[in-house]
Amino acid sequence: MNPRGASFDRLAGLYRPLEFLAFGGDLERARFHFLPGLHDCRDILVLGEGDGRCLAQLVQAAPLARIHCIDASAAMLARAEARIAGTEAHARATFECRDIMAARLTPATYDAVVTLFFLDCFTTPQAEHIVAQVQAALRPDARWLFADFALPPRGFARWRARAWLAVLYTFFRWETGLPARALPPSEELIRGAGFEPEASRELQGGLLRSVIFQSRRGAA
Repeated sequence: MNPRGASFDRLAGLYRPLEFLAFGGDLERARFHFLPGLHDCRDILVLGEGDGRCLAQLVQAAPLARIHCIDASAAMLARAEARIAGTEAHARATFECRDIMAARLTPATYDAVVTLFFLDCFTTPQAEHIVAQVQAALRPDARWLFADFALPPRGFARWRARAWLAVLYTFFRWETGLPARALPPSEELIRGAGFEPEASRELQGGLLRSVIFQSRRGAA
C-alpha cells in the first residue's frame, strides 16, 4: 500500500484475516482472476503489493517476468519478499519501499502494471497523478491489471456498497491515516490514459471489480 501520509505497517500481520472476515475469499479471487493474462510479460510493475499473496501467484503466472514491487510499507514488503524467499522467483523480483507519489519511474520500461485494491487509497488528484506516471512508464503494447472496490449503478447493491465503503474508509482512516474519503474514478482515469478493457469480472454484487486493460497505443 502506498497512500501518501498513511502507514499500513500496523496492519501487515492482520490484513489477511481482516479481509477474510469481511469478504471471505472474494478479494483474493478479484486479485488473481486475470493474472494468467500476464503470462508473456517480461517486465511488470506492481504498485501497493501488500503482503505478497498476489506476488506469489504472479511469479507463477508470468514465469519469465522481472517484477518490480513498490510499496510504502516496509512491513508489507518484508512479508511479500518472505513469500518467495528461497525460490528461483526471488532473483526476478525487486522490492522498493517508497511512496508512489514521490517515485520516479523510468519511461517505457514495463509491459504490464498491476494495481490491486490500490488506487482506492488515493484522492482523485492523487490517482490522476499516479495514472499519468504509470502511463509514461509503460511500453506501447502494455497491459494494466486492475482490481478495486466499485459502486454498482443502482438498487440495493449500490446502497450496500455505499455502506461498506463508508465503513472501510472510516476504519482505514482511523488505523492508517488514509487521506482518501471516497473512491476516485479509477477506471475512467485508466481509460483516459489510453487503455481499453479487454475483460472484467464482478463479485459481491458489483462491490468488487477486476479488469484487464490493453493499451490502445499497441493496437494502433
